[in-house]
Amino acid sequence: MVPWKSFPLEVTYQVFGWLAFLSWAVAGYPQIILNFRRKSVVGLSLDFALLNLTKQCSYLIYNASLYFSPVVQKQYFERYGYGQRGNQKFSYYSIAIAVVVWFSGAVCFFIALPSQSWLWLVSIFNLIQGIMSLVNYFPQTFLNFSRKSTNGLSIGTILLDFSGGVFNYSQMVVQSIDQDSWVNFHGNIGKVLISLVTIFYDSILICQHYVLYPDNKKGLPSKSSEEIRQPLICASPIDQEQINDSVISSHQSPPEV
Repeated sequence: MVPWKSFPLEVTYQVFGWLAFLSWAVAGYPQIILNFRRKSVVGLSLDFALLNLTKQCSYLIYNASLYFSPVVQKQYFERYGYGQRGNQKFSYYSIAIAVVVWFSGAVCFFIALPSQSWLWLVSIFNLIQGIMSLVNYFPQTFLNFSRKSTNGLSIGTILLDFSGGVFNYSQMVVQSIDQDSWVNFHGNIGKVLISLVTIFYDSILICQHYVLYPDNKKGLPSKSSEEIRQPLICASPIDQEQINDSVISSHQSPPEV
């Protein structure tokens, strides 16, 4: 990278980067802790979890490749210049999306292999995670809407995720201001997408939690939750009444001598 023109902006850039890293690094723990305390994942969309995992893996591949691979770094610099760097179950559609994404990634790998176009390959994963950001939040927002509740979803996770998106985007703005160039935005479109989409969807989830459904923390009972409360064998009303009378009389009648 070229030297920074402004030392305060360089420090601000580093601070935003670490804040984004820390926010996203710990964002998943509040949800895990909440699930453990409730001994339940009711209220958390499993489709959201699956699609979010696919998105995060794609983003990991992109960032790790750019950071650790000199070949990818060289190809990036050649393209963009040396001045920038940057009872629930899974639904069939979410499984299909995850399968298509990883199958497409495998196909792209074999396409890039002969020419060693690794920058193109990691750019594909960068684009994938951007697209997945548009998709993976929808199941959770829709589940909250259907239940009219955010019970089961850790708002701490959402707030940290939102903070990570804000810090991530702010970091890119600071770098662009210092270097008088916006090339890191179109040269890193995945990072732009994940920041903006995260901010947008998290804003909806925060609104659902604090504004739309603030008083309904238990949520509407679902069919599956009602079925869980039912006994495995249901007695008829007459049989149940006889059983109750028998239990009462056994407690009230003294034993015969």
